[in-house]
Amino acid sequence: MSTLCEITLRVRYAETDQMAVAHHSSHVVWFEVGRIELLRQLGFSYLEMEQDGMNLPVVELRCRYKHPARYDDEVTLRTRLAQLRGSLLRFRYELVRKSDDRLLAEGESVHVVVGNDMKKTRLSDKYRDALLAAAAGDAAEV
Repeated sequence: MSTLCEITLRVRYAETDQMAVAHHSSHVVWFEVGRIELLRQLGFSYLEMEQDGMNLPVVELRCRYKHPARYDDEVTLRTRLAQLRGSLLRFRYELVRKSDDRLLAEGESVHVVVGNDMKKTRLSDKYRDALLAAAAGDAAEV
């Protein structure tokens, strides 16, 4: 089973629309928060990766909205690395309401490793080894 990062967020007023429902764009921001925290949990930061000349631009993003997250809801975001293949990383996300564990949204983002020159590159061993260990059971590098 892959490493799971769980974080708790509270839906802020600024993240909602006129109906007090979390705006769809907030989910994308929350996914990024989950991804960054997963990397921290693995022992390094995204800033550290950037300083080492590796960037992870989003090349694909999907979010399926199941039920609304509302203002002041406490939500749990579950993030895992679903695939690591060469220069491609695929993260999966689940957003659940903490009070009833109801699935609110699920999503996926795909990233390609690029250098500072924006050309595709491979992860250094330092990051690849940690990410492979995190993906054990779900994703394998080929």
